[in-house]
Amino acid sequence: MGFLTHNNYLLIFLLIFCGFNSGVRSVNDTITSTRIIRDPATITSNNGNFKLGFFSPENSTHRYVAIWYLTQSYTIWIANRDQPLNDSSGVFRIHKDGNLVVVNAQNSVIWSTNVSTSATNTSAQLDNSGNLILRDVTSEITIWDSFTHPAHAAVPSMKIGANRITGKKIEYVSWKSNSDPSTGYFTGSLERLDAPEVFFWYNKTKPYWRTGPWNGRVFLGSPRMLTEYLYGWNFVPNDNGTAYLTYNFENPSMFGILTITSHGTLKLVEFMNKTKFLELEVDQNECDFYGKCGPFGSCDNSTLPICSCLKGFEASNVEEWNNKIWTNGCVRNEPLNCGILKNGSDVVQPDGFSVYHNMKVPDFAERSVGNQDKCRADCLANCSCLAYAYDSYIGCMYWSTDLIDLQKFPYGGVDLFIRVPAQLLAIKKRREYKGLIIGIIGAIGALIIAVSAYLLWRKFTPKQKGHQTQNLTTRDPKQIKLEELPLFEFEKLASATNNFHLSNMLGKGGFGPVYKGQLDNGQEIAVKRLSKASGQGLEEFMNEVVVISKLQHRNLVKLLGCCVEQDEQILVYEFMPNKSLDSFLFDPLQRKVLDWKKRFNIIEGIARGILYLHRDSRLRIIHRDLKASNILLDDEMNPKISDFGLARIVRGGDDDEANTKRVVGTYGYMPPEYAMEGIFSEKSDVYSFGVLLLEIVSGRRNTSFYSNEQTLSLVGYAWKLWNEGNIMSIIDPEIQDPIFEKSMLRCIHIGLLCVQELTKERPTISTVVLMIISEITHLPPPRQVAFVQKQYCQSSESSQKSQFSSNNNVTISEIQGR
Repeated sequence: MGFLTHNNYLLIFLLIFCGFNSGVRSVNDTITSTRIIRDPATITSNNGNFKLGFFSPENSTHRYVAIWYLTQSYTIWIANRDQPLNDSSGVFRIHKDGNLVVVNAQNSVIWSTNVSTSATNTSAQLDNSGNLILRDVTSEITIWDSFTHPAHAAVPSMKIGANRITGKKIEYVSWKSNSDPSTGYFTGSLERLDAPEVFFWYNKTKPYWRTGPWNGRVFLGSPRMLTEYLYGWNFVPNDNGTAYLTYNFENPSMFGILTITSHGTLKLVEFMNKTKFLELEVDQNECDFYGKCGPFGSCDNSTLPICSCLKGFEASNVEEWNNKIWTNGCVRNEPLNCGILKNGSDVVQPDGFSVYHNMKVPDFAERSVGNQDKCRADCLANCSCLAYAYDSYIGCMYWSTDLIDLQKFPYGGVDLFIRVPAQLLAIKKRREYKGLIIGIIGAIGALIIAVSAYLLWRKFTPKQKGHQTQNLTTRDPKQIKLEELPLFEFEKLASATNNFHLSNMLGKGGFGPVYKGQLDNGQEIAVKRLSKASGQGLEEFMNEVVVISKLQHRNLVKLLGCCVEQDEQILVYEFMPNKSLDSFLFDPLQRKVLDWKKRFNIIEGIARGILYLHRDSRLRIIHRDLKASNILLDDEMNPKISDFGLARIVRGGDDDEANTKRVVGTYGYMPPEYAMEGIFSEKSDVYSFGVLLLEIVSGRRNTSFYSNEQTLSLVGYAWKLWNEGNIMSIIDPEIQDPIFEKSMLRCIHIGLLCVQELTKERPTISTVVLMIISEITHLPPPRQVAFVQKQYCQSSESSQKSQFSSNNNVTISEIQGR
């Protein structure tokens, strides 16, 4: 010891001190036989994110032992939820039998982990995931943990599970009310393990609603549960008969709490770096309630009445059905033929199937492996099979009992094939054959006329040397399949538009003019004619045919066909009588037609159209030119997204980005990463939508000038007003109404979130839709927006290469309607 210097003593002291502190930190997350929690003391997880202690819910004086994340507002587990303490004399400790217990002032045990164990030396630790784990100190074996005995909330790495052998389940039970955490009316559990789905039960016995089967990516019966709910979910089967669903985040800075609310809905709160940035809730509509329309009845929330019988079925009780009492459902009005065929009859035809699109599959699915053809064949071969469906991730699903809890969705779901007798299909086929025969006769007549006209044209038209007829059908068939679209004759389109008369022109863009026309049958059409002088239109024309021919949604303009005769490339669309959004929004007189209800409907419709492009169509599409002139309005002022000439089909994950050497689109609607670097993704459309949303609320173009704010764009002006607390002044005076003020301010908030400068900070379009329909109750504050100052540059291409003088590099669209 004589050799130790002053510095040696200091070093030894520091080591002992650090070791002591380390020991304190580890003890601070643990309860032992000698360390108890007496109200209001707490223990804290080692990472500081979770605490365990006593708390009282809002508007309550009762005391409960609970675990919470960050603050008591985010309680994730409660011990004595049905045995509250009436005062603050409670103690949480290890009992002499090794269990965790809550005792009151009289030292009576009011709650216990109640595990039969021979271990008497136990300890309980609150780990960094929020799990309270009771262990045998000697063997370090886990005796009990809170994650397998949950309350109302799930956090990452928690499970909802069931054992098909023992029937034991890990269930979640709601609070009774916001101020009463006792066992509530709604229970969430994992059911139907062959095709697993989550059920919500009312009073533990009555099915309330269900998610539909999990296919590894989505719940087939819950299209409104979008990416934010399903990110990180995983289904894990187990050899001992147990299967469970769990979710987690790849990003360690993220955290989520998924809760069953006291009124039976699912609520998600997400945090980034311990700051809440997302809160959303999926509310049920009438069709979500289990078995709303009874057996063989289908529910569609967009129709009145919402319930209807499947084809080949009728109401089991007509009087009840007419009085909107649908629980008894429907019965067949004509028997199946399968049983007759099995008895040797060769008189009747075999059964067939009626297909229903975008359906929530019925309950009690049976599953097998196979492709869609095998599904059909196996179902036909089994007389007890009443319906089948196919999902590429699940395989075949069959139903042999009454089809219950059917629902028709506007998007998502699967194709459901319902077994019907052949005679029903024969009636349908006869109608189709009749139409086909009429169509064939008409086609033959048209062909004869066309051939005759062609021969006459060849006879009387002088031949020109070196002339080559350009026909898009000679191009690569993998790139474009015109046979998927009806082909219009040029002469008919010329006749329909009065030979493309100037008085019929609706507008003109970089591709060429758009004309109003009327076919012989009286149908009004919009004819988009590629300009021969356009150096950019052919590529966009071909792209638009490829993209939009595969799309069908109520908020996308419908392509009726095309014409590719000689040097003409023409697209034919449904006619939109109210032209385009900009013709109303930016017109001093017409803007008065757009009250707030109409504008909000337009905002929601555009968002749903983009959601379809990004998530729900057969292709994953980025539009790249969303702007007011490309939003058309039908006769009821419903919006339809148009002009897919610049759209791009992308493949891969949600965050995929693509790069282009040729930046196309419209300045003012382009996000910075695209305008400056040529990088585009789904978030590019989100940015454009944000600009569009601000324009709809303000009634001003993004390129408008604001008296003393000459250099500010609309985005910059809105951001300035937001920071000054004066955002109300941006609202169009034509729509100012105290009744709708909250809705308008919410839309401005969403718009600013969409135009944030950093791509990763912008919400996905699925989140935007939920924000708009108010299922997300909390909106995070927007951060720095992009392009605060007005942009005067031409294009992201170099000025040497670009010959365009317009801010709109490719589309140069000035269309006022179709």
